[in-house]
Amino acid sequence: MNLESWPIRHLTEHAAIALAGLFGLLIVASVLVKVLSLLHPARDYTELRQRVNSWWLMVAIFSVALMAPSTISLLFFGLISFLALKEYLTIIPTRRADRRVLFWAYLAIPFQYYWVSQAWFGMFIIFIPVYMFLLIPLRMILIGETDGFLKAVGTLHWGLMITVFSLSHLAFLLVLPVERNPIGGGAGLVLFAMFLTQFNDVMQFVWGKLFGHHKIIPQVSPKKTWAGFVGGVMTTTMLAGFVGPWLTPLVGWESWFAGLLIGIAGFIGDVTISAVKRDLGIKDSGNLIPGHGGILDRVDSLTYTAPLFFHYLYYLHY
Repeated sequence: MNLESWPIRHLTEHAAIALAGLFGLLIVASVLVKVLSLLHPARDYTELRQRVNSWWLMVAIFSVALMAPSTISLLFFGLISFLALKEYLTIIPTRRADRRVLFWAYLAIPFQYYWVSQAWFGMFIIFIPVYMFLLIPLRMILIGETDGFLKAVGTLHWGLMITVFSLSHLAFLLVLPVERNPIGGGAGLVLFAMFLTQFNDVMQFVWGKLFGHHKIIPQVSPKKTWAGFVGGVMTTTMLAGFVGPWLTPLVGWESWFAGLLIGIAGFIGDVTISAVKRDLGIKDSGNLIPGHGGILDRVDSLTYTAPLFFHYLYYLHY
């Protein structure tokens, strides 16, 4: 097969090197799990092994999506939003009458990603916050069920906001003008946002395990500590300062502040979804990803970091 028939539209040299670095980190993680298993044969590392294996699969699929033509890349992010929304609607209590409204919620996904494909920023930014906000209650009113109306309409629209509107900001990074970021392209922007978000999650866990003694919000997430939060944010901020100029148009203090923003926003996104799960009395949002839980468990931080990073970047350079 001729490589020219598979156009790699998004990857610059820097983005390709960064993507290769992700696989390098996965190799290190796999070796580390193997060493730990040999050093401590009595301990059960099944969950850790599942987590690493799932990361291999997720990074592989993500890499293919980034290297694919634009349409396939956007379909990939649309699928993520669909799975996240589907999982959200599975775990929240809904009225029987609302089942006829869910079709309109799912229909918002192809429309939202169509606006992205057209780089129509104006419609992209108001379609779900404004038009779906008006359409959903109208459809519920036509059904005629008023019992629990306010809770139902708020719950459904909030789900659309976090699973479709927020996550679609990652897709819009791919269609931003390449000339504004020739060093990393759209893929560089997505890699920066996604990697730092996931890296922040990992480092908050690591710092918390090593030095965490004081709980930060035990009523919502008992395992979150001040040491984990501060350590994760500081580590993410420092890494962003070095990686930012390599993948994005951010320079100097802009990169450092982007890391600070992602570190804090990632924590808020994580504990927000934790509050939802605690309210519903569940540990994980699903079991789609072995070792991680559901899709919402994996993208919870991104629901905050994706839109905040996008608008920060857009304000500064676009």
